[in-house]
Amino acid sequence: MASVRTYADLEVAVRSETSDVGEGPVFDPRTGHLLWVDIYGRKVFEDDLSTGRQTVRDVGTMVGAVAPRAAHDGFAVAVAEGFGYVTDSGLTLVDPVLPEPNLRMNDGKVDSRGRFWAGSNDMEFAPGQGRLHRWDGDGPSVVVADGLVLPNGLGWNAEDTVLYLADSYANLLYRADFHAEPGELGRLEVLTKTEGVGVPDGLAVDAEGCFWVAMHGAREVRRYDPTGRVVGLVPVPVLQPTSCAFGADGRLYITSARNGLSAEELAKSPLSGSVFVVETGTAGVPVHPFRA
Repeated sequence: MASVRTYADLEVAVRSETSDVGEGPVFDPRTGHLLWVDIYGRKVFEDDLSTGRQTVRDVGTMVGAVAPRAAHDGFAVAVAEGFGYVTDSGLTLVDPVLPEPNLRMNDGKVDSRGRFWAGSNDMEFAPGQGRLHRWDGDGPSVVVADGLVLPNGLGWNAEDTVLYLADSYANLLYRADFHAEPGELGRLEVLTKTEGVGVPDGLAVDAEGCFWVAMHGAREVRRYDPTGRVVGLVPVPVLQPTSCAFGADGRLYITSARNGLSAEELAKSPLSGSVFVVETGTAGVPVHPFRA
């Protein structure tokens, strides 16, 4: 049995004592800044890690994911009601695909062709209500997979032939064949179950074919190989790591949450809600800006 490597040199990248559910980290190629969101706090954060300067934009509604734009200022976002854009002037909702108050968009990411993919879920996490959406920017979004619970982290391998997807409250990690040009998926196949080690949350894919998954409730990020075998562990000093993203330097940035923690749990994990960083010795598959 192959050994599991532990990545232990973790540091605090952005300290936060107020972020409720930090999520969706991604680097903006226009500025080099780290973008991330607070879902329930309804905010988009932009951090210049070289200076420590942080810009906060209040979206005014729950926001699951943010992405830099290729041809315009501001950001594309997946919010409770659907997809839209955020600028310094606020939110413009463009694709109100989820008018139902019991549904919301969750985590998301942009593919190699500049299309925005994001999961949606029932607020009470009703089984079968989760969907995976694709928004191309020039029309309404489309549903590319359904029958899920809480579709969460997603990403593509370096060859752009496989999509990985976490369904959190089903405790499942999926893979699917990916057809990049039309933006279509093959059948979602269960890669592994994660019961007993927290729930799989956000993820990032590396250039060596592995993917890193934040295990919410388990104080760790796990590195999986393409067969679903655990090959690496990143211990984190908080109970609820939520997602991760690679920087240009190959370091992995990890968001976290403080939502639902008691005063006693917060006393044991005072950095909950902060962003952490760890050396990995590898590089991430490039994450692209939204094309519209």
